[in-house]
Amino acid sequence: MEHIAQIEQQIADWITMHLTIVILIGVGLVLTVVSRGVQLRLFPEMVRTVLGSRKGADGGISSFQAFAISLAARVGIGNVFGVAAALMFGGPGAIFWMWVVALVGMATAFFEATLAQIFKVKHSDGSFRGGPAYYIKRGMKNRVLANVFAVITVVTCGIVITSVQSNAIAGTLTSAFGEAAKQPCPARAASRLRSSRSQA
Repeated sequence: MEHIAQIEQQIADWITMHLTIVILIGVGLVLTVVSRGVQLRLFPEMVRTVLGSRKGADGGISSFQAFAISLAARVGIGNVFGVAAALMFGGPGAIFWMWVVALVGMATAFFEATLAQIFKVKHSDGSFRGGPAYYIKRGMKNRVLANVFAVITVVTCGIVITSVQSNAIAGTLTSAFGEAAKQPCPARAASRLRSSRSQA
């Protein structure tokens, strides 16, 4: 079993180092060039739109509310624990490369959001539904791939991400408090009580 886990880890590391990084940065650079630096060119427009929050909402959510939802979905344990781990393993230079990736990634995020707006669907109650599954289905005309993406997203958000977050929190507590963090809370309380009594 451990041998299988090592093989899976090697495959995951190879995909991360040789495919994921190249694809993310490569696509971000291409979209930055094609859009003539949309993440910088339209930054003042973004600030103006967000500040004019309720204008043009028409009963839906405002620009600021959409921004807040998007920010809440993107900022998680990876942004906190991941940055700390990158700084610990990669040194100060890791911060620079995270800025570079974030800068070109802004172009990718812009195009993702644009596609979601183009292919969104209006429901009878006036609300909208959209996202990658919708523009894969309606834009690429591929219902099967859209369904696969939707299922993977549900599993990832419902199980994988929460497991990673729990593991990161548990690892942080163990690193901070040692073996005491692994004990149930009543056992720790009793241990502290005995320690305080012995010192008295």
